[in-house]
Amino acid sequence: MKRDLQLLVLVGAIVATGLMVSLWRITSGPPIITTAPPSPPAAALPDPAAPTEPGTRHPLTVPTAPLTADGLVPALIDLLGRKSVMSYLQLEEFPRRFVATVDNLGRSHAPPALWPVHPTPDRFTVEEHEGAAVIAADNSMRYEPFVLLVESVDVSQAVALYVRAYPLLQRAYEQLGYPNRYFNDRLVAVIDQLLQTPERKYPLKVQLIEVKGPVPSVRPWVRYEYADPALESLSSGQKMLLRVGPENQRRLKARLAAIRKELAAPR
Repeated sequence: MKRDLQLLVLVGAIVATGLMVSLWRITSGPPIITTAPPSPPAAALPDPAAPTEPGTRHPLTVPTAPLTADGLVPALIDLLGRKSVMSYLQLEEFPRRFVATVDNLGRSHAPPALWPVHPTPDRFTVEEHEGAAVIAADNSMRYEPFVLLVESVDVSQAVALYVRAYPLLQRAYEQLGYPNRYFNDRLVAVIDQLLQTPERKYPLKVQLIEVKGPVPSVRPWVRYEYADPALESLSSGQKMLLRVGPENQRRLKARLAAIRKELAAPR
C-alpha cells in the first residue's frame, strides 16, 4: 500500500517502545526517501523539577534522576531484551526518531526514513473479491507474532521507562521545531486519535495509484491506497491500524487504551 508503513509504534512513549517495535514492524515496504528537518543547536535538557508550561494538558512528574543519553540503550534492553533491541530498533538518534514518528502518526504521512525501527522485507499483498482488489486475508496473519510481542510488554514498566526518558524526548521534540510544545500532550493526542480509528467491514478495498511516465513500476505493492476516500483521508497511524485486520486492531486498541490509562495514573 502507498506509504506502506510499519504500524504505529506503541505510539505511546517508550511506552511506545515495546509497542513501537512491534507495530511499526507490522507493515512493510521499501523506505520512502525523506530528508529529516535540520536540528537546531542542542539545548540543555529540561529541568525535571521545573514547572510545566502554561496550558500543558498532561504533565508528567519526571524523576530527579532521569535517564541520560548513555543510559537509554541499556534501559531499552532491560525492557525488551537485547535481541529485540538490536534486531528491531534504530538506536542512532533514537529520541529524535521516536518523537518525529509519534508526531507523524497523527498526520497524513509518517516517513520511514525517520522511523526508530528497521523496516521489514515483507510485501503487502492483495486479492480479488467481488471484482475488486482487497487487502489479502492472510495479511492479518503476518501481524500476529508482533501483536503477541506488544501484548508481552509490561505496560507499567514501559510507561515508567518513558517517564524516566522524558527529558530526552522533550528536548528532541523541541529540536524538531516545537520549542513551546509539550511532547506528552502530543503523544496522548495521537493515542486518542488511534483509539478512534473507525471500524469497517472487511475485506477493505484498495486501488493502485496511477503513475505516469515511460518507466513501468517494478514494485506495484507500494502503490496501493484505500479505495474509500474516507479511509484514505485518515491519519497514517489510523490507516495502519485498519490494515492489520479487525482482530489485531481490537487487540492493539486494547493495549493502547491500557497505555493511555497508565499515562494518566498519578505518580
